[in-house]
Amino acid sequence: MLTFSKYVQKGKYEMADVKLKTGTLSEQLREGNLFAEKCPSREVLKHVTSRWGVLILVALRDGTHRFSDLRRRIGGVSEKMLAQTLQWLEGDGFIHRRALPVIPPHVEYSLTPMGEEVSDKVSALADWIEQNLPDVLSSRQGRQ
Repeated sequence: MLTFSKYVQKGKYEMADVKLKTGTLSEQLREGNLFAEKCPSREVLKHVTSRWGVLILVALRDGTHRFSDLRRRIGGVSEKMLAQTLQWLEGDGFIHRRALPVIPPHVEYSLTPMGEEVSDKVSALADWIEQNLPDVLSSRQGRQ
């Protein structure tokens, strides 16, 4: 069992003596460990499973992209939300940000090895949603 004592993440909150069992995220969820209010996994889940987080991780699967490329590719995302989500994912170790010393500034984003792994997982979820979208939409219409 791992114990995090006085854990501080980016000054947002402090965790005193939070105990987490080892195991997969889904195993921990079934056991109720992720339901703890201050579990650090919640912040990672928020970043990875947010609307823009999923789309960024899927978009970067095919290689390195500039900020403007990502903004064009991911319809509807504002510059602010794209920048914020990229920062979250970079902070979590899923994305590598590379600033090139040129004028105008040129920044590239790519997946880290851990980012490739999490991207596989969210891509599977996105694929499932795409495949089952007709059934989901049908269920929605049936409830209206």
